[in-house]
Amino acid sequence: MAFINENYLKLQGSYLFSEIARRVNKFKEENPDAKIIRLGIGDVTRPLAPAVIEAMHKAVDEMSKEETFRGYGPEQGYSFLINKVIENDYLPRGIKLSEDEVFISDGAKSDTGNIQEIFGLNNTIAVTDPVYPVYVDSNVMAGRTGVYTESGHFEKITYLPCTADNNFIPEIPKHKVDMIYLCFPNNPTGMTLTKKELKKWVDYAKENKAIILYDSAYEAFIQEDDVPHSIYEVEGAKEVAIEFRSFSKTAGFTGTRCAYTVVPKEVVAYTSSGEPHPLNKLWNRRQTTKFNGVPYIIQQGAAAVYTPEGQKQIKATIDYYMTNAKIIKKGLEDVGLTVFGGVNAPYIWLKTPAGLSSWEFFDKLLKEINVVGTPGSGFGPSGEGYFRLTAFGSRENTEEAVERFRKGLKL
Repeated sequence: MAFINENYLKLQGSYLFSEIARRVNKFKEENPDAKIIRLGIGDVTRPLAPAVIEAMHKAVDEMSKEETFRGYGPEQGYSFLINKVIENDYLPRGIKLSEDEVFISDGAKSDTGNIQEIFGLNNTIAVTDPVYPVYVDSNVMAGRTGVYTESGHFEKITYLPCTADNNFIPEIPKHKVDMIYLCFPNNPTGMTLTKKELKKWVDYAKENKAIILYDSAYEAFIQEDDVPHSIYEVEGAKEVAIEFRSFSKTAGFTGTRCAYTVVPKEVVAYTSSGEPHPLNKLWNRRQTTKFNGVPYIIQQGAAAVYTPEGQKQIKATIDYYMTNAKIIKKGLEDVGLTVFGGVNAPYIWLKTPAGLSSWEFFDKLLKEINVVGTPGSGFGPSGEGYFRLTAFGSRENTEEAVERFRKGLKL
């Protein structure tokens, strides 16, 4: 008899975005003429930068010749890309990394979900609430969270509420936790932490021998000067933090898949007897066992992001999305909604009108103005009463969606 991993039975319903797709598809079947504008899932719409396309074309040509063909590459990534990452993303901010501290992967989603494998099941975890669902769901699958309760929480997770009441700044836990998931600029709220606020988390982690799992996939969208782009800008963070970044939203790689994770050699976790072990070696072992690396062609495309032409081109794309964010933010404020985010991230986080739950507001938007967003409750209990829209649509659809809010939504 084969037995299942019963932790999967603890997962709540279908994955958030699968449920959104189900509801939208049902509506389309019933209303085939409806023109639906999708501002829900965080997928990009602008094409890859010309510099990236050119580099990938060149790499494809290399694969057609015996003398330049490449088979299996290093699971950790090619040196040409890793060194570009270090030289462009970290050294200008005074952060020194060695080549074997950066691991190229196929996505921040994969890495933030897989990283928990190198930690023991007896670790206690803390997550900001609302939160990107992968952090919670991957730990549920592993068996680290306990059962789901009537309050909407897993019994062994420490939830750190981030709402308008506390300016979306998570409070330090009042008890000890071992693994802390932080995402800033935040998905879904679009809010950020100052360097001073981030320092509190680094100090907490050092004091409690905890590990911070820091998702900075949206750092390229930061517009304000006083917002840190990397947790390693904080003194001592290299001793307690693992950082995740992605080319998906920054350079349009959602379909081509490339990201990287930084695991400094100073970061350690402990055996049950208290013996410290570098997490860098454990993550390297995990990746070399379970991952064959990102394709050479894709990595050459990612490396082109760091050329002068590539930097100029992706900046134009980021500016395009952030202009969309400004349009959405102003448009929603004009119709009387309370809006957050949209300044340092491509996400707009709004309060649902009084009396409407997150999913009720989802259905209202879909039926009344044919606009798709993401219910805040799908990101955690503290997301109830909120709603997320993304700035990744086309300019035409963004402006049309805002116009529909102004003219067609009955508040």
